Formats: sequence, structure tokens, C-alpha cells
Amino acid sequence: MSIAHTAAEYMLSDALLPDPNGSQTKGLRLELPSDRIVKFITVGLPLFLVSLAFAREFSTGTQISCFSPVNFTAKQAAYVDASCWDSLIHYEFDAAGNSTAKSLWTLKVFPYSLLLIAVAMYLPSLLWRYTTAPALNSDLLFIIDELDKSYNRSIRLVQHMVKVRQASMDVTEELGVILGRYFEFPLLERYLACKQHSHSLVGAYLLRNLFLLLLLAATCLYLGFLHLYVFFQDEFSCSIKTGLLREEHHVPDMIPCKLVFFSIFQIITLANGGVYILLAPVVIYNMLQLFQWDKRLLSIYELLPAFDLLSRKMLTCPLNDLNIILLFLRANISELKSFSRLNAVCALRDITAGTQHVDTVVDFMTLLAGLETSKPKPSTCVIGADGDAPPSGSELLGKT
Repeated sequence: MSIAHTAAEYMLSDALLPDPNGSQTKGLRLELPSDRIVKFITVGLPLFLVSLAFAREFSTGTQISCFSPVNFTAKQAAYVDASCWDSLIHYEFDAAGNSTAKSLWTLKVFPYSLLLIAVAMYLPSLLWRYTTAPALNSDLLFIIDELDKSYNRSIRLVQHMVKVRQASMDVTEELGVILGRYFEFPLLERYLACKQHSHSLVGAYLLRNLFLLLLLAATCLYLGFLHLYVFFQDEFSCSIKTGLLREEHHVPDMIPCKLVFFSIFQIITLANGGVYILLAPVVIYNMLQLFQWDKRLLSIYELLPAFDLLSRKMLTCPLNDLNIILLFLRANISELKSFSRLNAVCALRDITAGTQHVDTVVDFMTLLAGLETSKPKPSTCVIGADGDAPPSGSELLGKT
């Protein structure tokens, strides 16, 4: 019998999580995976395209080709190209012969506007990082620490039950006393229930995505305007009769010019605008997922004693801070050391559901230790003094 107890003690000791070394939660992800992908594309795409535009400019050397008169020398033709590129003014003539000037300066600043677009797309992430991420980080650190500690407390409870069994005491009676003292005040469950009445995190997340949607829409309108009204003006009439050349009669009034990089700008506007239009539904989906509960994580941690937000139906409207915290816990699932073990216990519980009554990880570990199955969760089995069912966590919060 002592060998069985020794094996049970070793098994339970191996089931305990190691003490945190202080750096295991250093790299918490404070952005959801979908948000990181959206940020990478919205910021990286214009930077990539503007690098292509600058590479095209450096490779060709000239951005404009003007058809100078045949009597112009090479230096005079170069002067015409430089002057027309600096001015970028197109002169149109109506039926009466009157000229109207149309500025094409947007073509010159277009690569730099892509840089501005990239900076603007980074603003929602930057504001989230410095206004909301610190509070979210502290919440996640506390919840992750408490979830792992709750798992360890359950294992230590079973270890104590093994010692009680070795002392030839009544395990069932001792268990009732321990459960009442061990899980009398479920701090983590109360904290998570309180988060249902807070809306600061979810409000900041919605504002971030709405701001991003606004930037995407403004960028698409800007690129559409350039593509429809500016980027089809690849040829224009330029006048160099200014300054000292104003009185030169051998200089023509208008010189036809052509932009050699025009097709590159058209491709850039189509590519950038098309990708941003495709990203808009992704941003909308990121907001819509806040309108339904992510219960996968809660269903696994229902195996912990005194953690029954689902079984008590304590979840209310999903548009609150608790729901977004659950989403970020899923994103940081690698930091939850107890999740993999509880997930394995949950799978084994489903297999043994027909033969054994397993409600919590305590019940499962008592089976592995060779003890009788413990009682179900005290929160669902303890009857009040007046014979009624015990109050739920939300009711307890209302009384405090």
C-alpha cells in the first residue's frame, strides 16, 4: 500500500506547475493575431510600394520627357525637362483660345503621400499601445497567474487528501471541510464577473477599429480620386516662357511633355486601394467577434473548483471587457501553463464520462491517486440554510 501512495505522491508532484521565474509572462501579446496581420499589411504595403516607386525613379533617372524644338541643344532640352518637371502645370485651351492652367503637383508628391498613409495607418496601433495596452497587460498578468495558481491549489488539495488517507481518516468528511475553506471566496471568478460591468477595454478596441476603418475609407477615396482625375493625364502642355525667356521669340509658347512613370503610379494606386478594400471586411469582423462570447477557454477552466461562470450562466451581454480579455487570453495561450494539462484532463474526462463521475480536476486526480471520486463542485452541491440553491456569483457581487 505504501508503494501505491508513494506513486500517487510522485504523480501529483509531477502534475504541479513549476513556480514562475518572473520572466515567463514577459512577452505577452497585446494585439490579437488578426489585428497584427491588418497592421502589418496596412503599414507595410504602402512602404513597399513607395520603395518600388523610388527604385523606378532612380533607375530611369528622369521622370518626364518633353519634345523640345529641333533647334534646341542638349543642354536646352535638359533645361526644358527640368523646368517642366518643377512646374508640372498643364495648359488647356478652350474653343475661344483662352488658356487655363491645371496643376499636376499631386504626381510629384504621390510617393511621399504613400509614406504619410503608412504613418497614418500605424496611428491606431500606436494609440492602443500607449493608452489601453498597459491596463490590459496588468489584467492578463493577474488572470494568467491566478489560473495557474488555481490549478496548483487543486493538485495540492489532492495531495492533502492522499496524506489524510494515509492517516486512516475519513477522506469524504475531511474533503468537505477543506473545500469549504479552500474555495470559500473564489477571487478569480469574482474578478472576471466584475469585468462584465466594465467597458473601457472594449470601448477602446472598437474606437481603434473604427478609426482604422475611417483611415482606410479616406485612403481609398484619395487613391480613387488620383486614379480617375489625375493619373490619366500622362501628357500635358508646358510653358517655359518665364523670366529671361519671356521675350525670346524662338522659344515656343507650349511644349508637349509626357510623364514616363505614369503606368507605375496607376499600378500602385490600384494595388494599394484594392488591398485596403479587401481589408475593410476583416476589420469589421474583428469588431463583430466582440458581439458573441468566446467560451472555448472558459469551458476548459470549468474543470477548476469554484470556477463556473458557464455552468451558472453568469455571462450576460458579450459587449464588455471580459469578452475581450478572453480573446487576448486565447492569443496568449502559450503563457497559460495550466491550459495544456487541463485540456488533456478535459479530453480524458469525455472518454470516461460513461464510467466515472468527473466534474473537476480534483475528481480526476483523486481517481489517478487511487482514491474515491470526490464530491462535485461545492458551489453546485452546497444547499443554503433555507433549503434554496446557493446564490450565483453575480448575486454575491450585488450584495457586496
